[in-house]
This record gives sequence, structure tokens and C-alpha cells, in this order.
Amino acid sequence: MSFQAYLDNIRAKTGKSPSDFKQLAEQKGFLKAGKLAADVKAGEIVQWLKDDYALGHGHAMALFALFKGIKKEGDQ
Repeated sequence: MSFQAYLDNIRAKTGKSPSDFKQLAEQKGFLKAGKLAADVKAGEIVQWLKDDYALGHGHAMALFALFKGIKKEGDQ
């Protein structure tokens, strides 16, 4: 599955866009000025997304990659 397919599936499941999740992550303190906070671990974000949005591990890691800047929306 392509990275964009993960993001599309997340939107279909939750009704939220990657931008929405970035804003939510900012509110939770995971992102600071759009950048992943230095002390935040992938596991914290994965657990939040599993608990609050019922996302699977792969989908949660896709959002983590987006937050970290490893991947961008539109990547294959």
C-alpha cells in the first residue's frame, strides 16, 4: 500500500485529514510549531491514535512519519 493510500484510508475511517491530525497533535503537545517535539516517542503517538481513533499500528505509524517529516502527503 502506498503512503498516500494509508492517508486516504485514515481520512475514510476517521473523517479527518492529515492537517486535522497535525492540529490535534499540536494540541496534545506532540508537535511544537509544526515539528515533532524532541521528547516524543513513536509509541506515544501510536497509542493515542489507537485509543482515540481506533487506528491500526500501520496507519498510526504513517501519521507519525508525516509528523516527523519523513513522508509528505502525496508520497507513494
